[in-house]
Amino acid sequence: MKYAIGIDLGTTHCALSYQPMDAKSGRGPNQAVLPVPQLTAPGTLESKQLLPSFLYLAAAAEFPAGSLGLPWNKSLGLAVGELARSHGAKVPTRLVSSAKSWLCHPTVDRRAAILPWGAPAEVTKVSPVEASAKYLEHLRQAWDKELGKGAHLEEQEVVVTVPASFDAAARDLTLEAARQAGLPRVTLLEEPQAALYAWLEAMGEGWRKQLSPGDVLLVVDIGGGTSDFSLIGVSEGAGELQLERKAVGDHILLGGDNMDLALAYALNEKFKAAGKTLDQWQLSALTSACRVGKEHLYEHKKAEKVAITVPGRGSSLIGGTLKSELLRDELESILTEGFFPRTKIAEGVTQARRSGLAQVGLPYAQDAAITRHLGAFLTRQAGSLGLGTTFARPTAVLFNGGVLKATALRTRVMETLNAWLEADGAPPARELEGAELDLAVARGAAYYAWVKAGHGIRIRGGTARSYYVGVESATLAVPGFTPPVKALCVAPFGMEEGTQADIPPQEFGLVVGEPTRFRFFSSSTRRDDKVGVLLDDAKELEELPAIETTLPGTGGALVPVNLQAAVTELGALEVRCLEREGKGRWKLELNVRQD
Repeated sequence: MKYAIGIDLGTTHCALSYQPMDAKSGRGPNQAVLPVPQLTAPGTLESKQLLPSFLYLAAAAEFPAGSLGLPWNKSLGLAVGELARSHGAKVPTRLVSSAKSWLCHPTVDRRAAILPWGAPAEVTKVSPVEASAKYLEHLRQAWDKELGKGAHLEEQEVVVTVPASFDAAARDLTLEAARQAGLPRVTLLEEPQAALYAWLEAMGEGWRKQLSPGDVLLVVDIGGGTSDFSLIGVSEGAGELQLERKAVGDHILLGGDNMDLALAYALNEKFKAAGKTLDQWQLSALTSACRVGKEHLYEHKKAEKVAITVPGRGSSLIGGTLKSELLRDELESILTEGFFPRTKIAEGVTQARRSGLAQVGLPYAQDAAITRHLGAFLTRQAGSLGLGTTFARPTAVLFNGGVLKATALRTRVMETLNAWLEADGAPPARELEGAELDLAVARGAAYYAWVKAGHGIRIRGGTARSYYVGVESATLAVPGFTPPVKALCVAPFGMEEGTQADIPPQEFGLVVGEPTRFRFFSSSTRRDDKVGVLLDDAKELEELPAIETTLPGTGGALVPVNLQAAVTELGALEVRCLEREGKGRWKLELNVRQD
């Protein structure tokens, strides 16, 4: 392996960073970002540091023959990247976006061809896994074309990032997408940790002057699809500063996608006031246009407005292109006040009473106030960490994610957090100067791949949750009564990658030779449960997608087994069922099996 490779598989953008494995340092000129060749118009190829996470499924005769071709494939019938994003804004029924958000949607079949969601029957759809694989495949082929001579990407040390809040099923599907893309062996890294690794890479040894033992670092990572919160503790051991991840937040589907939709709704009101009605197709196009407009205003600090256009739908409805403007004042008021309001730490997240029936779609957070979610996270972690305070008190904050390129949004988060700290009698937190917000995750992942080879400082942490397997209680048969399910802890919070644990010597009966269902649970707050702890009630745990399988053996037999758990280097949790004297051995891996 010649290179340490970091890939940010983002909701709205992807990026690839790399550095030589034999580099003496992880800093400066040793690390670079791959300019990714991509189409910006039919037949026009440009290289950009970011690959937009959009896939356009072209109609058969929509583009001239060969105009979607790439240097490594001249006859493509689809587009990935900039052209997909820009052209898809005009034809949203053929545009796949937010595939990463769908990848972690537990109530749909993520291997099924469901995207673009709601597209008409004539559109050939793809699965969230396949869409994610297309982005990774594009990066792999771009690398092999530009730098792959004697160093193909699949032969390098590759780290792909995922949200800290991704459950085991979503992580497993990310690995599946990587395999489909021709990357059979990758390591997964949580995005907030990648952001911190990027900061460490940028600071060099200077990071030790900015953090001290006892500091609690809050990483706020707001991307296109999710809001992630993590707490990193700073301690001292053997005369050296050490970093340890203490907590991660729950999965919150709230980010730039929601903000684009909020801007679209605001502009739609302008159209209504002018007597113009947009249908669902046009509203999708307006949302895509608002995304482009938002990014333009954030990139061009002096621009006060940007033009927004929406294609017409024929003279019978409106006719002609619809035009409006997104003003900077509107951008900042809608996003700052709508998503980052000043709140009290004890407010909690609001949950509206839901209708009995709802359309199937992405399970976005009901409460759009990211500051309320942050307050709930810090309050919850104070109890689970046993701090004895009203809420976990960060002393420093590191921001990450393209959304937070907006100075006004970072400022509002710091103002709100420090108001909470002041009211609680604690000193204010300080903002750490971060790396490039769009590229930090990819850079941090590459730095981590280099650290894995024995360089630099490694953040300790292990699993972000405690994991449990369901065990059916042994009870007498009672008509109409289902035996209760207990939860057995098989992997405690913080179990390190590459380690295994034997469940204390208690035998369980394993059903083999017939279809059966294994239930798994997790908790981000039960940090003190040890391997082998058996909970009588699993109601307070979060249930993960079950594994449905038929284990080899004599039909219906109940084989006495002992259990062993392991967390692989790829971050997958394995539960091994071992028969007495080594007669039989079965293995379960947490992944998706639809009920």
